[in-house]
Amino acid sequence: MSEVFEGYERQYCEISASLSRNCAAASALDGEKKKQKLSEIQADVQESESLIRKMDLEARSLQPSVKAGLLAKLREYKSDLSSVKSEVKRVSAPNAHQATREELLEAGMSDTLAASSDQRGRLMMTSERLNQSSERIRESQRTVFETEEIGVSILQDLHNQRQSLLHAHTTLHGVDDYIGKSKKILASMSKRMDRNKWIVGGIIAALVFAILFILYFKFAR
Repeated sequence: MSEVFEGYERQYCEISASLSRNCAAASALDGEKKKQKLSEIQADVQESESLIRKMDLEARSLQPSVKAGLLAKLREYKSDLSSVKSEVKRVSAPNAHQATREELLEAGMSDTLAASSDQRGRLMMTSERLNQSSERIRESQRTVFETEEIGVSILQDLHNQRQSLLHAHTTLHGVDDYIGKSKKILASMSKRMDRNKWIVGGIIAALVFAILFILYFKFAR
């Protein structure tokens, strides 16, 4: 419970007890003393009404779970204050008929004020629910925006990864081309080496044949 509400409630209970005592005392008085006591009672009644309004405003500013109990307690306080005001009217009235009439009017006014207070409470609860719904909608919109931003970021990352893969593929393709060219060069060099071997072998064979031919003619003479 709110400390502010408890402070108002404590003051109200003290004044309410004082009102009960003063009403009982005023009924036994007459003349100027009675008028003075009734004046004190009216001041306490006005102070009680002010405290009830303050408690009402404080209760409606609290959480719904706490507010419901405090508003129920306030309705009891308002009912007690209405009874006290009726008693004050009865004590201060010149005759019983007028007192009864004023009590009926006071009861009707009290019912009207209670109905108005309940209606105001329902309107405030409806407004609070609408505010909560609006807040949930705003929260959902923020979640959607954040999800959209995350999705865009993921798509950008995937695009960058795709570009990296394409670049790697292009690089590998270039390496394959270089390897193919290297194989061709090595194959060409191998063919040239084989051809050179045959040429060198032919030259050696020709030289050997020439030497043998020379030796033949030399010994044949």
